[in-house]
Amino acid sequence: MSKAARAKLSTTVAAENYQYLTALVRTGKVKSLAEAVDEAVEQFRRIENRRRLARATSEYFESLTSEELADEQSLSESMSNATAGIDFDREP
Repeated sequence: MSKAARAKLSTTVAAENYQYLTALVRTGKVKSLAEAVDEAVEQFRRIENRRRLARATSEYFESLTSEELADEQSLSESMSNATAGIDFDREP
């Protein structure tokens, strides 16, 4: 994120969270406290997005008829074979 696109944030956090964030800076995992906060928020957002996707996926499959489910299973097998070896967590 460029500096022009950044928003000012002034807040307090729990002492253990501050220690964790500053440790990320001290160990060189991030360059600044702001970057540490960005990393933590991005990780939280990824987790929340995955939870929402899992819930939506579950609801979708629960709503299918047995015939539709069989079609989905066939499609799933085909897609699994076609994407073997791709690490989707590393894709941009």
